[in-house]
This record gives sequence, C-alpha cells and structure tokens, in this order.
Amino acid sequence: MSELPTFPLIAVDIGNTQMKLGRFDELPSDDGLPQPSATLQLETQQWEPLEIALWLAPRRPAEVCWRIASVQADAAARLADWLAVERADERAKLLAHDDLPLDIELLEPHTVGIDRLLGAVAANRLRDATRAAIVVDLGSAITVDAVSARGSFLGGAILPGIGMASRALTEFTHLLPDVGLTELADPPPALGTSTHEAIGSGIYWGAIGAIRLLIERLRRELEGQPQLFLTGGAAPRVAAELGDDVRFEPHLILAGLVLGSLE
Repeated sequence: MSELPTFPLIAVDIGNTQMKLGRFDELPSDDGLPQPSATLQLETQQWEPLEIALWLAPRRPAEVCWRIASVQADAAARLADWLAVERADERAKLLAHDDLPLDIELLEPHTVGIDRLLGAVAANRLRDATRAAIVVDLGSAITVDAVSARGSFLGGAILPGIGMASRALTEFTHLLPDVGLTELADPPPALGTSTHEAIGSGIYWGAIGAIRLLIERLRRELEGQPQLFLTGGAAPRVAAELGDDVRFEPHLILAGLVLGSLE
C-alpha cells in the first residue's frame, strides 16, 4: 500500500496522448467522489514545465503533495525529473498496481493499464454494495471494464478511440482522406453521402455500436443489474445513446487516483 498523502494534493493521470492534473484541497468525505478544485490538461508528449508552474502559482498553499499514475513511462520520468529539481521539498509518488485497494482477478494483473484500475477504484466508491459495475472510459483508446459485486476488477475490452481509428484509415489506405475526427462529437448522419461523411459515420456509429454491445455482453457475465459509469471528454454525448441508467463522472480517473492513495 502507498504512503498516505497530505493535502493539498495534485493528482496526475498521464495517458498516451493527454496528461491531466487535478488539485484536491482536502481529504475526501466517506461517500461520493473527491472533486478537484482546479484541473489542467496537457499533451503528454509536448507539455512544458512552465505550463504546470503557471497553473500552480496562484493557488495557496504553494507546497503540495503529488500522486502520479502513468501508462507512458517516458512522460512520467520527465515529470519526476522536473519535480526533483524544481519542487524538491514536496512529496511525490508514482502509484503502482500494488498500491491500490483493489483485487485484480486476472492471470497477469501487472499488465493492466493503471488508468483502468483507477476507474474501478472510483466505481467501487460510487456503486451500490450489492451491485457490479461497468466502467467506460472514452480516451485515446476506449475501454469497457467490469467490476464484480465484490469489488474486484475482472477485465474488459479495449478498442481504438475515435482519433486512432480515423488516423488508421488514412495511414493504411491509399485513397481514404483524413477527416480530422478526433472525438465523439455531434452525431453524424448514418447515411454518408460522400466518402468524408461515410468515414465519419462508420467511425462514430461503429464506436457507439461497439460500446453498446460490449455493455450488453458484460451485463450477461455479471451478477444482477450492474451500474454503468462513463468518463472521458465525449461521455455526455455517448450517455444519451446508452439509456437512462448511466452516470457520467468527468474526473473519475483522477478521483480514483486520490482514493487509491488513501488506503
């Protein structure tokens, strides 16, 4: 288990393309998710230390504690190097799988992206104690994961995100254009009347269809009626396509990072 943090705490979720920071000013209550008082989103490969320094500058107290989760080792090392030089008096820790208060029922638990596990940690705080959960994270990749009614991470599915699918069609074909689709924005018409529209339709509705079917299949695998949690920038739009029993949490992974640091 991890060393207990102090507050204010800066939680850092380093993904493959985006790095998200959240400031949490106080110990969270026993129910519900901790909510950040401020957030910052940067590009994982191109962030500048000055951007973080300027974001931190107007907030007091100036000294904070850092908890970091990463699926991108080089970016995590760069952040750690900056913290060691510029904020050497502050405590910083890179969380590992063993730090989390979560049973991982997989053959190779350490191969799972820690962001998926943090989503499960947060879902365990939110779900009814007798119900399983499904967590959908709409990032560079889309993940649809299952948490048992006992609170264990069971695995799930990973599929290309919208931007990744769009780039793949352009990169691996000769004639298909880059339609510039980077996220699940406003729904396009299913009937594309040009190549550009057809690509947009296929990528968008293909992703929605895959998410729906995966949720349906996971529901068959889980006990009872699992609760559904969505996170990621496009989650509010996707929620409208998934029925009524859906809860959108914009900071689910950051909240899971904070909760995972407290056990």
